[in-house]
Parts: sequence; structure tokens; C-alpha cells
Amino acid sequence: MGQPATNLGENRPGPQAVEKLPPPEVAVARQRSHGKGWALTTLGFAAIFAGCYFAEEILVVLLLSILIAFVLAPVADFFQRLRLPRPVAAGVSVFLLLAVFGAATYYGVNQASNLIEQLPKYTGRIRQDIAKLSRKTQKLEALNPSADKQTIKVQQTTSFTDLLSRGFGSLTEVVLAASFIPFLAFFMLTWQEHARTATVGLFPLEYRRDAHAALGQIAGMVRSFMVGNVVIALIIGAISTVVFGLLHVPFFYFAGFVSGFISLVPYLGAVLAALPPLFLGIGHLTIAEIGWILLTVLACHIIAMNVLYPKILGKRLQLNPLAVTIALLVWAWLWGALGLLLAVPITAGMKIIFDHVESLKPIGAWLGEEGPQNGNGNGKK
Repeated sequence: MGQPATNLGENRPGPQAVEKLPPPEVAVARQRSHGKGWALTTLGFAAIFAGCYFAEEILVVLLLSILIAFVLAPVADFFQRLRLPRPVAAGVSVFLLLAVFGAATYYGVNQASNLIEQLPKYTGRIRQDIAKLSRKTQKLEALNPSADKQTIKVQQTTSFTDLLSRGFGSLTEVVLAASFIPFLAFFMLTWQEHARTATVGLFPLEYRRDAHAALGQIAGMVRSFMVGNVVIALIIGAISTVVFGLLHVPFFYFAGFVSGFISLVPYLGAVLAALPPLFLGIGHLTIAEIGWILLTVLACHIIAMNVLYPKILGKRLQLNPLAVTIALLVWAWLWGALGLLLAVPITAGMKIIFDHVESLKPIGAWLGEEGPQNGNGNGKK
């Protein structure tokens, strides 16, 4: 009698087996919950992008102010260590930035005015070049006399250039929006500790450590991005200045550094960086010298993007090229030229946030070059 009972007991599934095989209703509920989670995440991202599209001017001003505040934070800390009150240290930092920007603007305007004064000297050569091009065009038209009889309908479409120029608006709007940036940066520097503590306090207690670590990583990333871009632009500008000087480009010292900074514009930099020396060299440069300018600009752009950029900024950004390309396309569509310039730091900041949110870590891993990161920001091994 005891043996059959033992066999029956052995054939019964244990508690662990029951837990490993949930009822069909539980499995269906889990699948529905997982599907709803992805649907809510998609709707959330769609709502964020819609807000970014319609609140473009406000968000761009805030982001530029945040970038400037992160860069000036070490300067303000330095003045504070000199026994200056925090508001005074923040004010001095913002004033120094405005002074540097004003000096650079004054120098650029002065060089541009000198160029405009000398433009009449080049008009004769420019007219000769245009006349030669016009004669060649007339010869081509003479070879195809039926081309004048053909009617060509051109449909006006929105080009990528129109998208890039959309983010600037009128001059009054730009000046009004830019006037808020120094004040916002000043108050962000003044209330830096309060803002960071209050921001961390918005999260539940168990997530505050991750929030504090994420804010620290974003601050370090932004500083490295801004300072690194300036260093790379100065290196490329110095190389370009030397080459343009050897080619006898007028105002080569101005064209070289302008070309160096423009070269950092993603994807379009190689084309835009060649415009200043070519424009200043109208009537002076030969075909060979134009070729050397184009070769120099292209080589500097390739070196900057493939050597200097990964060495100086690669450890901070940790974005793969596919993610960067998609980010440039999306943010250029949202905010035009300003979105193109802000796409990389925005996407790098989003990746840092994703790496500290458990449900978003797969997206952070997709954006990055390595696997998902733990709460301390180090890749799991």
C-alpha cells in the first residue's frame, strides 16, 4: 500500500516546477504587459520629440545656457577658491566669456571690413572669369538650339538647405533669444549646488545615487565636448593657416582659423571649410593652388574626425557612428543648423541617462560602442 503512494508522490510536480510553468493566463498577461511597456515607451519618445519640435527656441536657449554653464563651472570654482562670493565668481566668469566673444567678433568684423574695402581691386578679375564662363555657356546653348523651345516645369521643394536655415529665424528673434543666455548661465552657476541637489531630490531615494552619478557624467561629458572641440579647431586652424600662407591666400591667418572651426561641423564641414580660402583667393589662386586648398581642407577634416576626435572625445562620448549619423539627421530636421551642432552632446547625454535607467539600458547599449553600463557608469564585464 505504501509503494503506490510513494510513486504518486514522485510523479507530482514540486513547487519549483509549478513556478517554472506559469498558467496560460499569466503568460498572456506578461506578454500584454511587455507590449504595453514598449507602446508607452514609443509614445513617450514621440511626445518628447513633438515637444522639442514646437518648443525649439526655448529649448535651444536652455541647452546653450547649460552648455556654457558646464564649461564655466571650473572657472567659477577657481574664483571662488580665491575667496570671492559665488555670485561674484559666476559674474566674473560670464563677463570673461563675453569679453572673449566680443574680442573675437570685433576681430572678425574688422577683418571682414578690410576685405570689403579691397574687393574693388578684384572686381576686374572676377568679371573676366564670369565673362569666360558666360561665353562657354553660350557656346553650349548654340550646340543645342532646340533647348530654348523646350518648356521645363520646376516644382519647388523643401531642400536640406531650407531645413538648416529654418532654425535661425529673424534677426530680432535671434538677438532677443541670445540675450537670455548670459543671464541663464549666470543663475545656473550661482545656484549650481542647489540646482543639482534639487534635481537629485526629484527622484525616489533608491534612484538618487544613480541620478547623482548621471549628472556628474553629463557635466564631464559637456566640458570635454566643448573644450575638446576648441582644441581640435585650434589645431586644424593652425595647420590651415600655415598652408594658406604658403599658397599666398589673402588674409590667410583669418581664413585658416575660420576654416578650422567650420571644419568641425559634422559631415558638411569638409565642404564649408573650403569656402573662406576660396572666396578670399578669388583672382589670386591658380587651378593648382585651388587643388591644394581643397586637399588640405579634406585632409584636415579627415584627421580631425578620425584621429583627433576619438583621441580627445572618444572616451567621453562613447557613441557609435551609426547612432551619431541618425542623431544628426533627426536633430537637423527638428532644429535646423542649431540641431546639427547640438546633436552630438544631446545624444551623448541621452545615452548617459539610458545607461542609468534599468528599462532603457538596451537603448543605451545600442547607442554606444560597448555593452550597457552599471550604476557607476562602468561597462559590465
